Amino acid sequence: MYETIQFEIDRGVGVLTLNRPRVLNAISGAMIDEIMDVQSRVARDPEVNVLVLAGSGRSFCAGYDLKEADAGTEGEPPPPDLLATRRRLELCCDMTMGFWHCPKPTISAVHGHCLAGGCELALACDITIASEDAVFGEPELRFGAGIVCLILPWLTGPKQAKELIFTGNDRIPAERALAMGLVNRVVPRGGALEAAMEMAGQIAVMDEQAMALSKAAINRTYEIMGLREAMRSGVDLDVEITCLDTPDRRQFREISVREGLKAALAWRDARFDRES
Repeated sequence: MYETIQFEIDRGVGVLTLNRPRVLNAISGAMIDEIMDVQSRVARDPEVNVLVLAGSGRSFCAGYDLKEADAGTEGEPPPPDLLATRRRLELCCDMTMGFWHCPKPTISAVHGHCLAGGCELALACDITIASEDAVFGEPELRFGAGIVCLILPWLTGPKQAKELIFTGNDRIPAERALAMGLVNRVVPRGGALEAAMEMAGQIAVMDEQAMALSKAAINRTYEIMGLREAMRSGVDLDVEITCLDTPDRRQFREISVREGLKAALAWRDARFDRES
């Protein structure tokens, strides 16, 4: 049924697996549509009480598909389409926050790379369990891009959020992510999905209506503090960043088109201390 994800139901637990392992489960346009389809299905399905999000292969998710984003941009790129850019970024943010707003509990099981848009997916889930080999980060500013879903500051303090975003450090180990409040638990390598399924099984037997109302009450606290408005404001600023076509972003794209994405990533990383 799906091309970029897998979805199955096991004793009240829905398991959504990102399934583009050859590109570290990079988020494509098709994947966005398929994830949102599952989110809608889970919200309505009485057979699903908990949703677990995982990734196939050696990583959870390395972020948005940069090759897809750069497709057709050889030579001088066309002037940015403001309305199209806004629609696309709003859709990305809605997809990510779909895990936060889902009426049923959501759990992310993270291993390997959990970066950029992938990091935001993991953080938007109610509970995040990471294996000790997981690495987190928001490296967008390293190549002049913006952050689609600015949920990070809501989960950790402003000092920590600004450090991660301003440095673009994409090697935050699982234990530090735990100390920062970004994950709930760190488990041995290879054990994230098993631990997530065990927790999901415990949650799945709870009263469904009481659980939904409890989650709504917690989320409402953040809405009163302005979370929804802040997310929209973040998208507004990301639209500006994207349409600015910054010099760093332009050079990253040119290298990617001319020499390939690996070369562009190497250019990006060579500008920064990898030990940061």
